[in-house]
Amino acid sequence: MSTQKATISVHSRGFGFLEWTEGSQRRSAFVPAPELRGFLHLDEVEATVRRDKKGLAASDLRLLSRHRATLFGQVTRGRKGRLELTPDAEVANQPWRILGGDLELKEGMHVTADLRDDGVHVRAEVPPEEVELQRIRDRYLIRHPFAESVVRDAKKQKPRRGEGRRDLRELTTLTIDAPSSRDLDDALSVQPAGEDGAMRVFVHIADVDSLVAEGSPVDEEARARGTSVYLAGGVTPMLPRVLSEERLSLLPRTDRDVLTAELRVDAEGEITSVDLYPATIRSDERLSYEQVDQFLAGTDPDGLDDELLDTLSWLRTLSSRLAAVRAARGGVSFDRFETVIELDDDLEPVQINARRQTPANSLIERIMVAANEAVAGWLVNRGLPGVFRVHPAPDAHRVAELEASLERMGYSPGLAVPLTPRALSALETQLGDAGLQPVLQEILAQVLDKARYTVHQGEHFGLGSTGYLHFTSPIRRYADLMVHRIVKAYLQGERELDPLSPAIEELAQHLNDRSARSAKAEAARRRTLTARWASKRVGDAFAGHVVAVKPFGLIVQLEGTGVTGVLPTDALPGDWHHEGHRLVGDDDSWAIGDRIDVHVHTVDTQRGRIDLSTERPKPRRRRRRRKRKR
Repeated sequence: MSTQKATISVHSRGFGFLEWTEGSQRRSAFVPAPELRGFLHLDEVEATVRRDKKGLAASDLRLLSRHRATLFGQVTRGRKGRLELTPDAEVANQPWRILGGDLELKEGMHVTADLRDDGVHVRAEVPPEEVELQRIRDRYLIRHPFAESVVRDAKKQKPRRGEGRRDLRELTTLTIDAPSSRDLDDALSVQPAGEDGAMRVFVHIADVDSLVAEGSPVDEEARARGTSVYLAGGVTPMLPRVLSEERLSLLPRTDRDVLTAELRVDAEGEITSVDLYPATIRSDERLSYEQVDQFLAGTDPDGLDDELLDTLSWLRTLSSRLAAVRAARGGVSFDRFETVIELDDDLEPVQINARRQTPANSLIERIMVAANEAVAGWLVNRGLPGVFRVHPAPDAHRVAELEASLERMGYSPGLAVPLTPRALSALETQLGDAGLQPVLQEILAQVLDKARYTVHQGEHFGLGSTGYLHFTSPIRRYADLMVHRIVKAYLQGERELDPLSPAIEELAQHLNDRSARSAKAEAARRRTLTARWASKRVGDAFAGHVVAVKPFGLIVQLEGTGVTGVLPTDALPGDWHHEGHRLVGDDDSWAIGDRIDVHVHTVDTQRGRIDLSTERPKPRRRRRRRKRKR
């Protein structure tokens, strides 16, 4: 028996778990439903942990801190006829008393409410089309919307220009983004190669710090959010839209203050010098990825003058040089696939496709990665702190897991410990040639650790980089904004900056938490939407690949969609047992990478779960109503 500080995780069936970390290991203890009364998902508690026949169990929970101030739920009627707020089943396992509200309450309404010690005060109704979005935001503590006081503060922020800002408005400058993007935080200019083959590229990044004073209400809210959250059908920005989409966004033909990283890139793609300074730019044109893809495919997009076409031509040269250097050092350079969900006006999924990253996406990614690495090196060379992004190499156990998975797919990887970025790149090439990159993405997601923020500069294994950070998206990520402030403080003469600042490390841990919550919320939104999409396709056949083997069955990725479902062992004919990383039957076995034909069998849209079968499910018979005898 011991006392443990931990975080509560609530299960939709009413029970829960305490979760904590010991060293590098994640630990958990079961919490029975009665013990969870009065507690909420992600509450930090102290509890008594005992070991019983089934493992670790927790009791006597005592609240230490609660990070949520609001609660989402449905207005229901309790046993005594009183209206109550029933939260999401993965947030709380009991209704909460309604103390009052700012609107007339009716049974069945979905609302947000302010938490009180003994209940909730209802604040606003949630429209039907926003219910699923708000459920996920509430589950993962995604702050939404902005308080009126924060929006007022954003509107009254005055530009703080300072000295030494260079005027770069004469440079031909462009932005490249998706047509749906509104927060344009990076722009590019380039100068042609000289006699020695060297080029200069200017990576202009929105100077958020010039309009968001450190410690102001809007800055404190941005820090609390940590990142913008992109849920399909609803973006939760880090900064109010009056800033992110208007006053800070690098809109065409509009003067904007930026922090510029000017890189000199030689004929072999090596960055030989870095200069950072505040500047003013005026973007000449906003281009879409589709337009740039047309150019890269040899077709000039309509409406672009010679200067813009010349700029694109030199950016193509620059990107090719950077790609050559990146390929030589290894790491993952996925021709990535992402699941794209098309929604109708009611936010219902109508189409799902697995979309491959285009050449235009790769061009921008290479330049932004180069800028982020260059800024990291600039800080390290001056002994300055940074919010670095590190990604450790997998340990021996995970390398063995990866090798075993690839061998079951019919490959001979011959991996060594430690695994190197070049060896990882070789794996990507092998599976890419076989058209199995989506499968490799799923495997690596299970084997590789997550990247994280820290004040301690270190390796980013996935990029094959010795030093990396985030600098190029300060409208969307607070880590980038913090790096901007460190750079500007140095440029303004500040020299007493602690490279191992405890305050920055504390901020980095906070941002890791916010980034993880954002990723979980985005994944949960994808699961619920893909489940709703699949619910209209019960019985449909799909080709797929096994991407994971679990004791309860196979995880199968449906070809062409990126959607995954579960094929339970009891849906397979015969007897099966889990053996290492395989599912073994009497006469057959299944392993990662195997191709399999499946049907959508059943769908749980609330939990976002899709169950598959190898045979078409039989249609349910409708029960005939018996005629009542009069």
